[in-house]
Amino acid sequence: MREVRTLYVDSGEDGVRLDRWFKRRWPHLNHIQIQKLARSGQIRVDGARAKPDTRLAAGSQVRVPPLPEPPPPGEVKRLDPREAAFARSLVIYEDEEVLALNKPSGLAVQGGTKTSKHVDRLLSSWGEGLERPRLVHRLDRDTSGVLVLGKTPGAAAKLAGAFAKRRTQKIYWALVAGLPKPEEGVLELPLAKKGVGDREMVVPADPKDPMAETAETEFVKLSNAGREVAWMALWPHTGRTHQLRAHMLAMGNPILGDPKYKTDASAALSEGLKLQLHARRLTIPHPSRGTLILEAPLSPEMRAGFERFGFDEHEADPEPFEKRKRRR
Repeated sequence: MREVRTLYVDSGEDGVRLDRWFKRRWPHLNHIQIQKLARSGQIRVDGARAKPDTRLAAGSQVRVPPLPEPPPPGEVKRLDPREAAFARSLVIYEDEEVLALNKPSGLAVQGGTKTSKHVDRLLSSWGEGLERPRLVHRLDRDTSGVLVLGKTPGAAAKLAGAFAKRRTQKIYWALVAGLPKPEEGVLELPLAKKGVGDREMVVPADPKDPMAETAETEFVKLSNAGREVAWMALWPHTGRTHQLRAHMLAMGNPILGDPKYKTDASAALSEGLKLQLHARRLTIPHPSRGTLILEAPLSPEMRAGFERFGFDEHEADPEPFEKRKRRR
């Protein structure tokens, strides 16, 4: 596409993130390309600059700049049977509108300049065009667990809207260094991105910092192994990049196996372990009926941590935050 166009956001797309709005129309674009177009001001919403995670409103005008052409059909790498079978093996729930996967640790959700294997590519297993499931939220590459997708444009818009309007409950399990004090509560700590590229980190920020974004995490200790390691349930009320990892480090209890957000103590405890963070449970309104409660089995990486420190997943309260509400 070589010309600038102005497109309108459909009523069924209210609340959808800008980057996902682009991906639905031009699937050949990757996340890095969309980020660059937004950062340089080439993408605008209602005449103003917008970030990739900007939530669109029905009726808004989106300025679409000239975009890279899609590769010729013969150059598109199709999934081989083994990849398609792998994609299907990740399914933990599926109906005509919703698909939920247990994303493995180490598998990116979206591609980039150095990432050719990712969930977005595996979705070709369900078809292309309108048959292709649509991403409505993300997980870090090394975080395992529940990833939900919409199988129709309308379902994807409603699911994305539920995340945007905080009508979901996302419960993560994490193994952290030390014993958090207090053992339960809510951490409200703004975060900002610092650095460039691979050296970029999310750090606590002054609320007056123009780069700061509000971030809120509710937490409950589920169990502990002496005073060295605690098993935590974490509920991010906001969805900032690396929020849980940055918040736990700020509390003085970094997540084990984290190569970036760590201390000397957590690094010593983490020897041989991958990131001990797992999206265990997601409660979300179904696009057309009732409520979905989706739960992902522990990944091999998390199971290794549980075995090392003697935790038993069956001992966990499935509703740890409900019990916390009753105590308040």
